[in-house]
Amino acid sequence: MLEPTHNNELPAIPGKRYFTIGEVSELCAVKPHVLRYWEQEFPQLKPVKRRGNRRYYQRDDVLTIRQIRGLLYDQGYTIGGARQRMTDENGRTLASTDLMAVIKETIKELEDVLKVLTPSK
Repeated sequence: MLEPTHNNELPAIPGKRYFTIGEVSELCAVKPHVLRYWEQEFPQLKPVKRRGNRRYYQRDDVLTIRQIRGLLYDQGYTIGGARQRMTDENGRTLASTDLMAVIKETIKELEDVLKVLTPSK
């Protein structure tokens, strides 16, 4: 998963249900054609396709893309190595350490929202 230092470089994920490929491109700092390529290479990445084959990504997809980006760009994995890293021998997609990183990121985002919503005295 992305290290905490890299999370600061990427924008926070808005609280929407669906994101277009352009929005995901900006959220993950990856061009749309790269996202379409990664869909072919990583079985975990399956955006919903609706009218006219338009892709709609969910929050889990955005987190998966950020994980793939971190493995490829930050940690130097190859496509094959990143694919193998994301899939353990039982076919599960996220290792427990990666799940913990996602949970920590979510908690931090929720704490930030709470600070904004809490009235100051």
